[in-house]
Amino acid sequence: MYLLTSEVIFGYTSVRSLIVSASCSVEHLRRVSDSAFVLRFSVDPGIPFTPGQYVSVGPSGGIHMREYSIYSPPGGSALEILVKEVEGGYVTTRLARLRSGAPLSVDGPFGFFTLDEQWREQRHVFIATGTGISPFHCFVGACDGLEYRLLHGIRRVDECYEYEWYDRSRITTCVSRGGGGDFSGRVTDYLRQEAAEGRLDREARYYLCGNCDMIYEAFDILQEHGVPHSHLFAEVYY
Repeated sequence: MYLLTSEVIFGYTSVRSLIVSASCSVEHLRRVSDSAFVLRFSVDPGIPFTPGQYVSVGPSGGIHMREYSIYSPPGGSALEILVKEVEGGYVTTRLARLRSGAPLSVDGPFGFFTLDEQWREQRHVFIATGTGISPFHCFVGACDGLEYRLLHGIRRVDECYEYEWYDRSRITTCVSRGGGGDFSGRVTDYLRQEAAEGRLDREARYYLCGNCDMIYEAFDILQEHGVPHSHLFAEVYY
């Protein structure tokens, strides 16, 4: 999946970032499923960023780039992105073929889908579909002691991307096809069930990342059941 360049943000967090174009080279690629991989690349000069922001990435020398949430937490001289390989996709198929040392074009960081420091001690609910889990991987890696739940909607159980990086007791996996996971159905089905049982946390901050249909449906559910408009933050993938 790719990020849409426009963001849907109801609660607004101000972030100032220096936008840079960096010369990068691939360190390695690791497969996390048959159709998804994490691309790790060195960055020279480094790119300071706030967890939740994204970069534009593409093969070196080309004009085609796509936006990806930064998967790795800040610190160090390398960045990681989580990529869903799209059959016939111009950029993703080329990224999937890159080997160690290959050059890469990277611009950024961009975006406002970030945690507000004044709410750091509050409860957070992260809701993702597919590779929309990427910014939440960055949040959790960067913020020790973060109070969170992660609802991850996927089609098949093999899309549980690197769950070992999280506190597994905080994740609910919603699998819509093929069984497995913690809940059988879409992540919005799980939200509706929580709402019907009176278990929605109305005081938490909700961060949603994934396809637009999920986000709009989830917004409706959350707002219908008393979650304030100002507690909703979203970034749309397509």
